[in-house]
Amino acid sequence: MERDVVIGVDAGGTSTRCVVADLDGRVLSRGSAGGANPFSSADPAGALEAALGQAVGGTEAGRVAAAVFGIAGASAAGHARASEAAGRAWRAAGLPGAPRVTDDIAVAFAAGTHAPEGAVLIAGTGAVAAHVADGGVRRRCDGYGWLLGDEGSAVWIALAGLRAALGGIDGRGGATVLSARMAEALEIAPGDPQEFIRTVYARPPAELGGLAPEVTGAAQEGDAEAVRICGEAAGRLLDALGAVLPSGPPSPVVLSGALLGGGPVAERVRAGVGGRFGSAPLAAADGVLGAAGLALRAAGAPPEAHARLLSDRR
Repeated sequence: MERDVVIGVDAGGTSTRCVVADLDGRVLSRGSAGGANPFSSADPAGALEAALGQAVGGTEAGRVAAAVFGIAGASAAGHARASEAAGRAWRAAGLPGAPRVTDDIAVAFAAGTHAPEGAVLIAGTGAVAAHVADGGVRRRCDGYGWLLGDEGSAVWIALAGLRAALGGIDGRGGATVLSARMAEALEIAPGDPQEFIRTVYARPPAELGGLAPEVTGAAQEGDAEAVRICGEAAGRLLDALGAVLPSGPPSPVVLSGALLGGGPVAERVRAGVGGRFGSAPLAAADGVLGAAGLALRAAGAPPEAHARLLSDRR
């Protein structure tokens, strides 16, 4: 293939995805592998190598005009480790030069818009808001992990739901369907706080995020405690977003993460972005398209190429 290409990689704790695209923003090939978070994945370099190898091997090799690797955990604390893993994968693929390594925040913003500056709110297992400009994070709020922050995230919602469930059992709180729903989801006998303690403390905190749908589902059914929790989660996410929004006219706001894809929290956040900040939020596509979009920008491709890339929602 004689035409120039760009490469984008989006690597999280559980999966890594790679695309090769031409300078017109058309995806030519894809690759995927396991997680590549330098702090939580078993073999980050191996996962990056596998995903990159699949994508590069899926098309005829052309000149790589630019490449961007968005890696969860590649902020200041983990940048050196992530860069080392990316470099090993790059060399294993036999590619010249080196990719640019950034974290998954800037990539998530670029997965929602080709604008050079704006804000992104990410809410999934964790939660973080950031002001992004020219492919880099200028300011961020939260993203401190389940113990110190991630307010409004799936783990935060699950923990609030578990507390409400226990409050319903021991009489501190009002009656709630969460007492039964959480017990069923945990596969324990309902009404026994000791069973909750034994089961919940035995699980990794990130795994508890899988209980968040029990809370959002109960909220959609009208349970008062669940409605309260979802409302508070949305409020905390909006507060984080408000802390990072750049001053001046309304700028693009991108929403990313499973929690903001739909449901009661997403609905409240979307309404709040418009009501509080005067901006119509944009939904992020797959983060790997954001990484490729940043690579297109680095290669000098026009904004229209980035926009075309984001329309590929396969």
